[in-house]
Amino acid sequence: MQRFLSEPEQQTLGVILKVADLNPFALDTRAALEREALERAALTAVERPSAVQPPEADESVVRAYLRQVAERLADTLRGRLGAGTRATPSELEGYHSLVRYVLYERYQTVFLSLIERGERGEPTTIRIPEYRNYRRDLAHYLELPDVSFPGAVPAAQLFAWGFQIRRAYFHTFRQIYGASKPAARLRATVWQSIFTHDIDRYRRALYLRMGDITTLILGESGSGKELVARAIGRSRYVPFDEERLTFTHDAAAEFYPVNLSALSSNLIESELFGHRRGAFTGAHADHAGWLEVCAKVGTVFLDEIGELDEPLQVKLLRVLQERRFYRVGDTQERAFTGKIVAATNRNLPEEIARGRFRADFYYRLCADVIHAPSLREQLADAPEDLPRLVHVLCTKIVGEAEADGLTREVTRWIEERLGPEYAWPGNVRELEQCVRNILVRGEYRPEGSRMQPGRELLNQLQAGALSADAILRHYCTLVYARTGSYEEAARRLGLDRRTVKARIDAEQLERLQRDQPRDAPPA
Repeated sequence: MQRFLSEPEQQTLGVILKVADLNPFALDTRAALEREALERAALTAVERPSAVQPPEADESVVRAYLRQVAERLADTLRGRLGAGTRATPSELEGYHSLVRYVLYERYQTVFLSLIERGERGEPTTIRIPEYRNYRRDLAHYLELPDVSFPGAVPAAQLFAWGFQIRRAYFHTFRQIYGASKPAARLRATVWQSIFTHDIDRYRRALYLRMGDITTLILGESGSGKELVARAIGRSRYVPFDEERLTFTHDAAAEFYPVNLSALSSNLIESELFGHRRGAFTGAHADHAGWLEVCAKVGTVFLDEIGELDEPLQVKLLRVLQERRFYRVGDTQERAFTGKIVAATNRNLPEEIARGRFRADFYYRLCADVIHAPSLREQLADAPEDLPRLVHVLCTKIVGEAEADGLTREVTRWIEERLGPEYAWPGNVRELEQCVRNILVRGEYRPEGSRMQPGRELLNQLQAGALSADAILRHYCTLVYARTGSYEEAARRLGLDRRTVKARIDAEQLERLQRDQPRDAPPA
């Protein structure tokens, strides 16, 4: 009697399913698994294209080939089941997972078009007629005589999982930019915050429960904590209604950010919990707060949680513990069904030791902690990320048509005036303002940080950005700015006075005279 799975097929199936369920941002592990999958796939009936030669193969080519292998294997196994070949429960479970992967890959373009619609600000709760084809394809693979699949789930649920995975990949990659190892680790960590480290367990038991787990994002001011929160919030599981052929909610619209440091305590309480008419002066009507408005698939983002005063910490602690709250001035208890993501640049254990932050509140916040790396950490690992990140910001500020030119201007200014050692204390937020300053003024002068005399020239030399004539011009200008005398500058430089005068850069001179004191005149 024919076996359902041959030994090579079993090995190929196992590796393909590992690739399918792998954290896509765990780069080292993914590369190793893809190479193994290629080797196993060579034992199947699908001929490897000549372009696919691990490990040099292009990632997209490798994945396209693995999808081809997976689809061929699914068709082969479906034929055997239809012909009456018996399979063990474990083999049927593997086949079911293979079918899920094949259909996810087959309908990726449907998911991506919906994501892009959301990025344009258009609603994503529209009819998706392609779901009928998805359900038909699933039935083709799974509805077979005398075959029962252990743990099988409805087509709508599989479709919703596929959409969530595609959204999670899109938003994590889009919101968290950079080729550095700190950025890569951050993306891998965010993926775990969405699906946990065990995606099988997530699918079995957690996809409707992740809202119960609070995420705390730590990092310096301007390091992109809200971008991390958005990636998580926009990647939550959203059910699909197969009767209406729509997703039940618009994931992009179910993200509610609240900057706690920008609001008074009373306003924070009203914004979060809502209030009853007449609860305080100015409360002319009932008001539903974000905790009430937020749907089960939604996320409330509490930025600067370290600034919250103790009475509000107590109220939010009850929300985290019991998922219940009251509007201000109301006696009706209400339920919070969404997810809380919080962020702070403060050291909360230190704040607890100083009596400024409640320990019980902290331990309700820290079930899932993410550390957002600073910009200087990212650039120290991958300096080439700077022009790429500048280009992203330029595109955002001036649009694609002008982005390339502005990127060159900004990058040149940073290399020549700030240099590779600049610490970017304001992180990505400061870099964005640097771009805006150079766009408007043609320069960027960091607040509270003046260049040491000669540092600007040193940065330019290190960058290899100056010709011999430019070096002389800059150095003459620097020495003249310090001395205030052509004669003294010429004496120090060992040049003729007229040579020094001819080499003065007026723009550089104005900047140096504004920022540095002159040397005392010689005795």
